[in-house]
Amino acid sequence: MHYPIKSFEVISAIVNEALSTIDLNKQPSGLYEPIAYTINLGGKRIRPALTLMAFNLFHDDVSRAVMPALAVEFFHNFTLLHDDIMDKASVRRGQPTVHVKWDENTAILSGDLMQIIAYELMRQAPEKTLQDVMQLFNATAIQVCEGQQYDMEYESREDVTPEEYIEMIRLKTAVLLACALKIGAIIGGASKQDAQYLYDFGIHVGLAFQLKDDLLDVYGTPETFGKELGGDILCNKKTYLLIYAKKLASGELQKSLNYWLTIEKPNSNEKINAITDIYNQLNVKKICEDAMDFHFSKAIAVLDKVGVKKDKKQALRNLAENLMHRND
Repeated sequence: MHYPIKSFEVISAIVNEALSTIDLNKQPSGLYEPIAYTINLGGKRIRPALTLMAFNLFHDDVSRAVMPALAVEFFHNFTLLHDDIMDKASVRRGQPTVHVKWDENTAILSGDLMQIIAYELMRQAPEKTLQDVMQLFNATAIQVCEGQQYDMEYESREDVTPEEYIEMIRLKTAVLLACALKIGAIIGGASKQDAQYLYDFGIHVGLAFQLKDDLLDVYGTPETFGKELGGDILCNKKTYLLIYAKKLASGELQKSLNYWLTIEKPNSNEKINAITDIYNQLNVKKICEDAMDFHFSKAIAVLDKVGVKKDKKQALRNLAENLMHRND
């Protein structure tokens, strides 16, 4: 079947238009307003776009996958509400987080409802694919929770390895991107092999995406990053950069790193600058960039295996490249 493949921009417009049709102007307003606030903060809408872009490889009428795509977006935002509480994050997409703007109880309950809305939307997948779609969605939801638990446990561990970290971000971040793609492929009628290729593409894009996020927290531009720069450093968050710094540091650098990781109430800017300097001396930025490039290359290699013409896959490739070169 010959038809024009929709660009990411066109797909994003479809997603945004569909999101605007979800009625969140309900009572009690204290429950629904934080959901509307979260959804209206925007973001790149990468996950629902991936669902529709994967569907579009195999079918022209993307409207058939719109509700499941929105389900992925609602689920993602539900995880952010809860993650922000656990991480004590005050800013999300350049605006106050829900638990700061309202309170923690509100963020928990509104997040819970967002998850329920996600399942209601996913239930609108075409009947013949519904069982496979729901099985994948459920498995992914479990994995995301597992990843978040590992993330919390790693906060109190000093011996986290780079391999453990990669597995944690695979669960916490990459599987939802992969799920978004595979759901679109399943609904679009892809073969099991092609659906799996797109899932694997999503895993490696997701890993590269999170590694880029680790980099941007330290080396990004405050005006475009959307979160406080150096936030990971201030809370001693186990990122790929910190894990490698702890692995490589010795002598005076090790003493300095341990000092900044254990000192109570340090000057924020001083700590960020000191640890960034340690990262620079240990060249961990390059190590992180190399890991990011490795997973990006794996992503492109597996995308090339998907059994549709190369030009059909260009939009997905372009999106992956843009994610790797983003500054926010």
